[in-house]
Amino acid sequence: MPDMSSSAALAMTHLVPLAEVDENKVTPGVLGFIVFAVMALAVWGLMKSMSKQMNKVDFKEAPDPTAESEAGAVESKAKQG
Repeated sequence: MPDMSSSAALAMTHLVPLAEVDENKVTPGVLGFIVFAVMALAVWGLMKSMSKQMNKVDFKEAPDPTAESEAGAVESKAKQG
């Protein structure tokens, strides 16, 4: 009966051509995908929270007093002329 390591080695020799594993090539793998997915979820959550906070803001711009005085001056000149 063959031991487990020889059968595992035999299975790997048959699977390696299918997977095309190159020892000189670096890939992110499962850990890279998990880190990327967690970061994407964090950004999505932050954007949703920021949107909710921005919707709470009720910004009403105060009228510019210099613009009102200039508009009044233009109207008074129009009435005089």
